[in-house]
Amino acid sequence: MTLFFTDREVAAVLDAPGTVDAMRAALLAGYEGRLVAPPRASAPLGGGRMVLTAGHLTGEWYGFRSYDTFGHPEAEQLVVLHDGRTGAVRAVAVGAELGSRRTGGLGGVAVDALARPDASTVGVIGAGGQAWTQVWAAAAVRGLREVTVYCRTPAGRERFAARVRAELGVPARAVATAAEAVRDRDVVVLATTSPTPVLDARDLAPGTHVNAVGFKQHGRAEFGTDLLDTADVLVTDSTAQAGAYEPPMLAARPPYLGRLAELGAVLAGAATGRVGPDDVTVFCSVGLGGTEVFLLDRLVRLAATVVA
Repeated sequence: MTLFFTDREVAAVLDAPGTVDAMRAALLAGYEGRLVAPPRASAPLGGGRMVLTAGHLTGEWYGFRSYDTFGHPEAEQLVVLHDGRTGAVRAVAVGAELGSRRTGGLGGVAVDALARPDASTVGVIGAGGQAWTQVWAAAAVRGLREVTVYCRTPAGRERFAARVRAELGVPARAVATAAEAVRDRDVVVLATTSPTPVLDARDLAPGTHVNAVGFKQHGRAEFGTDLLDTADVLVTDSTAQAGAYEPPMLAARPPYLGRLAELGAVLAGAATGRVGPDDVTVFCSVGLGGTEVFLLDRLVRLAATVVA
């Protein structure tokens, strides 16, 4: 029987610790070669594109996520999980929640692996769904004592801060500038749709960890090369995807390419992460292929436990 999940079911079953744990397992599977995760593919359709990401956990499952870039207000993503032995469709998820939580979970793994063990403050630029799941996941791996948030609209940042207080129980406040949001923060989240830099790396304190979720390409990036120059550690979740961007990803070209490590390799101890408390670490989130399907498989297992 094929299981069907909407955003409501996804939100009811997938909590932050479980999502971070699933994404940690996915990253390790990718590093070990058990998760086949090619870069995303797209089909231009005139006025927009259909985009496909796919993955195969060898011997267990395969599947895909599809979404479009037409910009319709009610556009939804589709994630499909196939049984790896029979080819049958085991589950389908429709909506934005699974993909958003997956991206947050990847960010949570990055915070856990790269931020200082005593990190307790988060500064956020951006106040949308992607910014929310980054903080949601960070709170699962660190004991947070304060969140500061900036976005272009005062109402948006006030709503975000109120949600952090209400749903995470973490003190949070809206601030008037991006510099104020990130100054003296242990963890910084960039989750905007800005095609131009929203961060001045000089505002970062020594020892800061940065999760960059938005645009990060030449001519279209929410941060500049000053952040990459400042970074002591530069990590992504998929170097294959980083190298496949068009236009190219800032960190996937010289002089940064030789420094760009995979988060899965850091988790496995095969690449160097944070060495000292003053290291600035940067995670460029690009979306390891198959991680939405990995998370849908975890959702199916959790749902079965709840029913039982």
